[in-house]
Amino acid sequence: MTNPIQAFGQFNPIKGVAASPPAQPAAAPKGKNFKTILLESLDEVNRLQNEASEGVQRLQTGETYNLVEVLHAVNKAGIAFDLLMEVRNKLTDAYRDIQQMRV
Repeated sequence: MTNPIQAFGQFNPIKGVAASPPAQPAAAPKGKNFKTILLESLDEVNRLQNEASEGVQRLQTGETYNLVEVLHAVNKAGIAFDLLMEVRNKLTDAYRDIQQMRV
């Protein structure tokens, strides 16, 4: 039987820490990054605005009489623009919060 005091003074070396391979760089996340998503959203809102504008022009010139379709396009473009403005406001608020943080 071993003496408890002697057993306490003996330390087993930790194996595997020094021999571990160097850390590999993190793999790039799959999918789109925030910038790409934001730019695609801007393009989509612009496309919807252009469609609504063209629909209103066709309605004014008499090329179409489908008022429901034009109103739907205008409403869809308006909602997309409102959402884009809310995202912009939230990003601006977050930027201001970061600026006010004490380091």
